[in-house]
Amino acid sequence: MAEDPEKQPETVSSSADAEQAVSSSADADAAAPPPETTARTDSPQASSSPDDATSPPAEDASATPPHGDELAGAVAETDEERASEDAEEAPAAESSEDAEEAPAAESSESVEETPVAEETARAASTPRRRRGRGGRQPGEPAPVVRAQAKYVRSSARKARLVCDHIRGKSVEEARAILAVTPRAIARDWSKLLESAVANAEHNHELVGEDLVVKAAHADEGPTIKRFRPRAMGRATRIRKRTSHLTILLTPKD
Repeated sequence: MAEDPEKQPETVSSSADAEQAVSSSADADAAAPPPETTARTDSPQASSSPDDATSPPAEDASATPPHGDELAGAVAETDEERASEDAEEAPAAESSEDAEEAPAAESSESVEETPVAEETARAASTPRRRRGRGGRQPGEPAPVVRAQAKYVRSSARKARLVCDHIRGKSVEEARAILAVTPRAIARDWSKLLESAVANAEHNHELVGEDLVVKAAHADEGPTIKRFRPRAMGRATRIRKRTSHLTILLTPKD
């Protein structure tokens, strides 16, 4: 289909008019002053007050906010500064507390240790007094040391046969006699003699070699009863005797 030759000039003229309008609007925008400058010159307060001339320009509200990495870095720097300040203040506080507590602790320790140290020094300086022959004061009775063994599985009669040999003898002689006595009860008498000597040395501060057996006796203890079967259905009683052994020691005159 052939185009109308009369309509083509109108199209060309309309496009030319549009280009001229665009160029004229661009020239007008370039010649117009910026809005901020116009607002400052038109406002009477800006021209009249001298303080506004020296004041810094207002911050642009459309400034871009900091990114997440920048915020994290700022927070980390603030935490490090606070930590360093705390680390500097902590030693000073601790040193002041230690300085306050040290004198109180030293004074309490000195108060507690002083009586103990005095008692220890006094005990070390005082010699241990051991009384032996001639160690008693005039008119003072001789101490008597007692030792007893109870429920010894032996009859009192058999025990008396041995104690009669050591009565009135010194400790050394009694030890020798009991060591060579063939009876079984002699071993019990020997143990009892050593116990009496230990009591004299530890409790009365006596010398064991200066002691004499003042008394030695054996008393009957309870009898244990048992029965043995005999002929024709009978039973015989068995008596198992016990005894209590006693030794008294005293220093030699």
